[in-house]
Amino acid sequence: MRIHDNGQVELDGIDKLILNAFMDNANIPVSQLAKELSISNTAVHQRIKKLETSGLINSTKTIINPSVLGYLTMSFVGVFMDKSSSYINVIKSLEAIPEVVEAHFTTGNYGIFLKILCKDNMHLMNVLNQKIQQIDGVTRTETIISLEQTINRQIKL
Repeated sequence: MRIHDNGQVELDGIDKLILNAFMDNANIPVSQLAKELSISNTAVHQRIKKLETSGLINSTKTIINPSVLGYLTMSFVGVFMDKSSSYINVIKSLEAIPEVVEAHFTTGNYGIFLKILCKDNMHLMNVLNQKIQQIDGVTRTETIISLEQTINRQIKL
């Protein structure tokens, strides 16, 4: 791995193999990975540490399937604000809404673009009407309901 002056990381083949293995299965034992790559456990540990230090590995976490918990409605919501300087206060209010799982400050028509998980359409309507649209600085919202998520992946190395 090489870190350029601009902060970008250049990966070698072994780094890519390690990252791809972890993206497929974050629980893969280092010893198994070392054996598959024909390098020592220590070498794998050192490379993982460098990847973490560089910021390329952001975190390791368990990803739950929200539909198993009854969250069957995924939607994307464009949030219109009275002025772009409302962004910080609006985001603080959105952080308090557990159904909001992603928020992006965007260019284009929307000031903020959200990903929201709800149990059903009535739950979504309640989140929109009683929570998001009540935030000072939000003028209106535009909602798109996802019928099916057909691609869910990370960038390939």
